[in-house]
Amino acid sequence: MRKPFAVSMFLLVVAAGVCAGLVYVSNRPEPVGSFGELDRRPRIEPDYTDAVIPPNIAPLNFVVHEPGTAYGVRVSSSQGDPIQVLSRKPAIQIDGKPWHALLGQNGGRELRIDVYVKGKDGQWNHFQPVTNRIAEENIDRFLVYRKMHPTHLRVKGEIAIHFRDLTGFGESTLLSGRSVEHGCINCHSFAANRSDKMLMGVRSPRYGVGTLLVDGDSVHEIGAKFGYTCWHPSGRMAVYSVNNLPMFYHSSRNEVRDTVDLDSLLACYFNDSKKIGVEPNLARKEHLENWPAWSGDGKHLYFCSAPMLWPRDTPNPPLLYDQVKYSLMRVSYDLDADRWGALETVLSAKDTGRSIAMPRCSPDGRWLSFCMCDYGFFPTWQADSDLYLMDLAARDDAGRPAYRRLGINSDTSESWQTWSSNSRWLVFSSKRLHGVLTRLFISYVDRDGTVHKPIVLPQRDPAFYESCLLTFNTPELVTERPAATGEVLARTFRKRHELAVQMPITMATPKAGQSSGESAWQAQGQRE
Repeated sequence: MRKPFAVSMFLLVVAAGVCAGLVYVSNRPEPVGSFGELDRRPRIEPDYTDAVIPPNIAPLNFVVHEPGTAYGVRVSSSQGDPIQVLSRKPAIQIDGKPWHALLGQNGGRELRIDVYVKGKDGQWNHFQPVTNRIAEENIDRFLVYRKMHPTHLRVKGEIAIHFRDLTGFGESTLLSGRSVEHGCINCHSFAANRSDKMLMGVRSPRYGVGTLLVDGDSVHEIGAKFGYTCWHPSGRMAVYSVNNLPMFYHSSRNEVRDTVDLDSLLACYFNDSKKIGVEPNLARKEHLENWPAWSGDGKHLYFCSAPMLWPRDTPNPPLLYDQVKYSLMRVSYDLDADRWGALETVLSAKDTGRSIAMPRCSPDGRWLSFCMCDYGFFPTWQADSDLYLMDLAARDDAGRPAYRRLGINSDTSESWQTWSSNSRWLVFSSKRLHGVLTRLFISYVDRDGTVHKPIVLPQRDPAFYESCLLTFNTPELVTERPAATGEVLARTFRKRHELAVQMPITMATPKAGQSSGESAWQAQGQRE
């Protein structure tokens, strides 16, 4: 038998209660006395084990999935006071103040979690410790993401953009679809992890289609629909996709939803002049162009491109929809001269045999993360979608940028990524918890490109994900709290087309993203 670990803490609690005239200490479980040793780790959920965690992350609350009548947890590291929690229930919630004090003193060191469980026989047992490593680098404090109902049918459930202070559990609504007559709040984009430059697409059955622009203290509504968008790091311009993306449905697979990029191009929005332009190499009639992503220094634009395999009057879905595979392209750009370079193929679908989507560049310019799946442009609905990492500073034997499939992939879909401003953290969405709903996961990326085991976004209630039926997607890390309020954003959008812009060219894609038979606000469906 081992000696007690919580006697001193318990005596302090009792003494404080007696001095204050309180008598509620009997509601707490008795402190851990002598205990036996078990030669295995406890089963805990979420799986907060063997990961690297941000030193500024909220407490990693968890549920102990071991039968017992009382539970004791001790959280410790090399420096500082350990944290001790006693509970009659298996749900363990850790106070934020001592948690942050402990993590703040132990950057780069191991975080140890000891779990004790009291059996029905009154005997305490100690499991082998759970360990994680505390990183030295913080993650950006705020995470912006979309929450929505997962159904493929149009429902009156809320679709909203939220943001979370990652140092705690407070979640705020940036813009709700209810504020624009049950509209769809679409993809959002920030310039260089700054919250003072934001673009957000909105579709509403009453107010139509447009894009909200947050520019410092000003909020405007642009009279054009921006699809998948990426700001230039300078914040002076952004590149966005213009797509015709109808949905269709399968009858014999777990994920019945699917979508096809019938026609698309990339357009440029210039923030100073409030004008839109198109570079011919980004709008080739015989190709589909999608998923723009700027390099960290803003000197190259990466994007995905595939040949169009059907005529422009094709039915939905086209016969060859599952044969479309996107390659990773890039083109150089001089912002001051507004001059584009020659088109380059970075990674060809002919070489990979798969389709590339959702590229994102790390701000330090070293890494490019992306998804690959068997076909198409939308990996969230493809169970075979995996995450890859390309080293932009290295070349393989054929002279191409070196890339690899990441070890953090699961058997389900991985998609939607965002990098922290210091290039040390990658947040992505995955269906790995239950195979149906996307959740957000945080991984540490070493300087050598090793991507460590992810942790799911922590919640105050450690059983939160067992009952939450909403899906989380489109994560974006920002360093500061978004300045615009939902009230201002909604009111600006309801005014309609404050900044009118015109596309300088025509294409097969209907204006404002409409596809045949769909109203403007329904086009593109509810993208996870």
